[in-house]
Amino acid sequence: MSAYTKPLPRLDDANAPFWEAAKAHALKLQKCDGCGALRFPATRYCAECGSAESGWETVSGRGTVSSWCRFHQVYFEGFGDDVPYTVIVVTLEEGPRLFSNLVDAPEGDIELGLPVEVMFDDVTPEVTLVKFKPAT
Repeated sequence: MSAYTKPLPRLDDANAPFWEAAKAHALKLQKCDGCGALRFPATRYCAECGSAESGWETVSGRGTVSSWCRFHQVYFEGFGDDVPYTVIVVTLEEGPRLFSNLVDAPEGDIELGLPVEVMFDDVTPEVTLVKFKPAT
């Protein structure tokens, strides 16, 4: 396995449960104990009710593409071999939105509302990235 040269997420106490779940190939989001709202990214207080009490819930990993863009320029050297690549906004069935990469989809197949499902990319021993592919 060659060294991973792309930028990696900053792991901290607030987002650790998300990245630990990804490493186990599960998608977990923060859930407010006060009102039940799911949120991403992790925050100290719920935007819906202001509660500081929360836990983590496994979600389906299914959603739809609500926006996307195609990168044709190399902003980080590690992405040089991937250009052009697609970054998407996924609206999960449970509501929250995530930015991610869309894999295994030709550019002409991408459209608003495209059903997608989560997949996991074990890029280093410590980090597994959450990505999406067209739903099967």
